[in-house]
Amino acid sequence: MPTGALMKKDRASTGRARYLRRQGTDAEKALWYQLRNRRIEGTRFRRQQPIGPYIVDFVSFERRLVVEVDGGQRDEEVIAGRDEERTRWLNGKGYRVVRFWNSDILGNLEGVLESVAEALRGDSGTPSPSPVKGEGMVNGGTNRWPTPPPLLVLWALT
Repeated sequence: MPTGALMKKDRASTGRARYLRRQGTDAEKALWYQLRNRRIEGTRFRRQQPIGPYIVDFVSFERRLVVEVDGGQRDEEVIAGRDEERTRWLNGKGYRVVRFWNSDILGNLEGVLESVAEALRGDSGTPSPSPVKGEGMVNGGTNRWPTPPPLLVLWALT
């Protein structure tokens, strides 16, 4: 299996990715609207793409950046372990992984987009595994990028 090249997609993972594209959450749809058509840093993103054994929410193959959207509807400890394993695997293939909660995307989309732009510019190091819900949004051992307050609030303070 060639390293550094796109993994061969099998029909099952491609079919699953198509299904996931049709069934996206509101947060995934809102983020995709902003990521598509090279709107951030001129970077092309694809959504629900198979990479090896995983299907990632969003990926820029040219910049080797994966953006994952996490919801709070599942068993967080089990999911955090799977996310950590998945992140390690993707990091091993040369991808950087950033994760955001659905609520962050829906409540502070501008801050999330700025965090994605920072990741594309390489303003921060490689993030670490997914936190258990409630651990906070600071980089203290999490791979969730801290999101700045909405720009409207910043404008009001200046």
